[in-house]
Amino acid sequence: MASGLNYVEEIEKCLRDISIIVKKKGREIYSDYSITPPQFEALLILWEYGNMTIGELSNKMFLAYSTMTDLIDRMEKNNLVKRVRDDRDRRVVHVHLLQEGIAVIEEVLQKRQNYLKSVLRNFSKEEIIQLKNSLKKLQQEMIE
Repeated sequence: MASGLNYVEEIEKCLRDISIIVKKKGREIYSDYSITPPQFEALLILWEYGNMTIGELSNKMFLAYSTMTDLIDRMEKNNLVKRVRDDRDRRVVHVHLLQEGIAVIEEVLQKRQNYLKSVLRNFSKEEIIQLKNSLKKLQQEMIE
């Protein structure tokens, strides 16, 4: 079992290193759009899950409500999102993704995908498919 443990250690280290590289590359890409990584994460959550309350968004991001409010203030100032009060309960505020926010997400994701394509240029089609399938399986195991 010792060799299996070494594989786990190597996999964990590779994932850690990849995470650091992805974050660094992400910061380079975000700098073109004057948004921070947490702002991009918030935009991405809204893009994937749809409009939600500030509380729901802060829970998904594991941020305090007050921190989320400040984040939304800055994004609203840049026309990326807007606050919309609930018609039935004026105390409830939803965050809506605006067209400018969608454009930023699409452009950043395209740049990230282009970067990944360049990294994968020396992989065969079979290696890429195997990597995708293995990552998808790992993701599913982590979700369950």
